[in-house]
Amino acid sequence: MPKPPSRRKKPASPASTDSTNEDVSQQLDPGSATITVTAVEVTELTQEEQSDRLHLERQVEKAFYLAGKALTELRDRKLYRSTHKTFEEYCRERFGFERRYPYRLIESTVVVDNLIKMCPNRTHFQNDLDTSAPDSSEGQVLPINEYQLRPLIPLKPEVQREAWQKAVEEAGGKVPSGRIVKDVVQRIIERTRVPNTYQLGEVCQILAKDNPELRGKGGCWGIVNHVGEFSCTVTTWDGEYTVRIAHLKPLNYLPAECQQMQLISDRINQLRDNENLEEAAHNMLEHLGKLKRPYLTAVEEKLLSVIEQEYGVNEGNEPIAHS
Repeated sequence: MPKPPSRRKKPASPASTDSTNEDVSQQLDPGSATITVTAVEVTELTQEEQSDRLHLERQVEKAFYLAGKALTELRDRKLYRSTHKTFEEYCRERFGFERRYPYRLIESTVVVDNLIKMCPNRTHFQNDLDTSAPDSSEGQVLPINEYQLRPLIPLKPEVQREAWQKAVEEAGGKVPSGRIVKDVVQRIIERTRVPNTYQLGEVCQILAKDNPELRGKGGCWGIVNHVGEFSCTVTTWDGEYTVRIAHLKPLNYLPAECQQMQLISDRINQLRDNENLEEAAHNMLEHLGKLKRPYLTAVEEKLLSVIEQEYGVNEGNEPIAHS
């Protein structure tokens, strides 16, 4: 019986071997692989979309300004009084703000309003309550957060404008960073530095102006117990405060009158520290803390002596009423 034909394997051709090796080498070397990227066409914004974008961006930019204006009204009208005793407590519990932050926002709105006065044209901040329509004017370069304004707050209005204009110039006509504003303000302060001429023991008056930390302290007299480069620490009827010299007014009392006011201050402070001090006595001390003269009247001396006797303070000291 004849044998069936054997099936011999054909040797692989050199060409097919090279092709196989080439495929393997490509798999082993990912860097040589070819990646196909399909281009996605990005459509341009329509004129209406561009207007909407500009409007929404400006709402973000002036959010701090709107917040400051709202906080000012909440504070001034005491709209928090139904649920909270103090504005600070209300801001902390309602918004999670630390003690100083709401006042910084309030102070910032004052500076922004001042900067707007530089530009005779209408600016987008002047439309702060009109959020229903896009803004049409480019306006001037204005801050977009309260941090940029912090260095400007202690300055006079005209100096605020000068400093902001210089900061915008240094930023190439764009909104400057807080660091640029701070550097410009520092240079202006060094150029216009006024020496601190107050002396230890001098009696001066506090000018609250637009400083929220001095609310309720305007008109109070104090005695200087520390003199710094740009500020003084003064002792008033209800404590010690570090106040910038721009918020102090010298009363120009004679040395003997300053010594007399020091005695009055000591007597007030001894009573103030009493934990059992009643409201009537507290109100009397507040009255004395806002005297516009360097002495007590006979009635004021009698009332103060009665309070001291009631709380066992300053016994045996001679009266210091004006004779």
